[in-house]
Amino acid sequence: MNIQISRGELLSALQSVIGVVERRQSLPILGNLLLEAKDDRLSLTGTDLELQVERMVRVQNLAPGRITAPARKLHDICRGLPEGAMLSLEYADNKLTLKSGRSRFALATLPAEEFPVFSTDPTDVQLELSNRELKDLLARTQFAMAQQDVRYYLNGLLLEIRPGRLRTVATDGHRLAMAELNRELSAKKDTQVILPRKTVIELQRLLDVSDAPVKLSLTSNQIQVDLEDLRLTSKLIEGRFPDYERVIPEDSDKIIKCGRLKVRAALSRAAILSNEKFRGVRLTLEADTLRIQTQNPEQEEAEEEVEIEYNGAPLEIGFNVSYLLDALDAIEGEEFIFKLRSPDASGLIHDAAQASGKFVVMPMRL
Repeated sequence: MNIQISRGELLSALQSVIGVVERRQSLPILGNLLLEAKDDRLSLTGTDLELQVERMVRVQNLAPGRITAPARKLHDICRGLPEGAMLSLEYADNKLTLKSGRSRFALATLPAEEFPVFSTDPTDVQLELSNRELKDLLARTQFAMAQQDVRYYLNGLLLEIRPGRLRTVATDGHRLAMAELNRELSAKKDTQVILPRKTVIELQRLLDVSDAPVKLSLTSNQIQVDLEDLRLTSKLIEGRFPDYERVIPEDSDKIIKCGRLKVRAALSRAAILSNEKFRGVRLTLEADTLRIQTQNPEQEEAEEEVEIEYNGAPLEIGFNVSYLLDALDAIEGEEFIFKLRSPDASGLIHDAAQASGKFVVMPMRL
């Protein structure tokens, strides 16, 4: 293999795939990237055996070939070179030599044949949407995923496909986030799959806010996401996601309309003096007034009052303030609706202008 490429193009490609490479590896080969030069293209592939990312970049190809090289060393060397530099990568005598100007680096390699590449199964479902649409669906729900929960199916995000609708749902058992895209999609088959947490985070990082197309291909145990010059392939989480529609409150009789930024700012200030472990906040509802109160073991207290639209019966209820802030951050509109029923019933938050995103928060005793 012998190629020439600009420092900027190689660094961009390396940054696309480096996120999948774990710093601590059970197998040495997993710390490497697979580099394959063919025609006028170089493909770079990284994997952790559960997730694989492949990026294509144009190069001047003097001699085709394939080899694996240390991912982070290659990335750090490239990042440290001056902007606008031209690089050459040449493999010979079990070394990958990178040259740029007067700089020269010889990296140890491992055979390409040892690199574990995902097999591709027949596709069951395909659909296409834009970068912007998929990124928005993930952003509005990914924060509610569980972390290292024994209920492994909660450590991911549900992707649900129905005729004319695509939903993402995440829950950690204490809160739930749901986002929805309502339009006709190319997929004709009802499908539910659970994406692993790391896959969701990597997708969120790789997607942009453009209208460029993204193609999703689903098999019985994998999802493949194709962007313009990048392909992400991931195993799916096996298991059955909870019946999330059952936990979305439908009979709330106390409905509040609030300014999102105003309430968010008041919650943020009050949270400074909340209990650092439990993060509890007490909300007291009265006519057109929301009172927010927190206290901590040091006997410190905070109280905020916010003007709202509310004419129901008085109510006092406790929540985890971090959960409320996360839900408000996922709403784009200037006003939101907060639906409540009683001190021991879940609250429902959604944008006042449209309810394509819903956020359910369990109450807590204070």
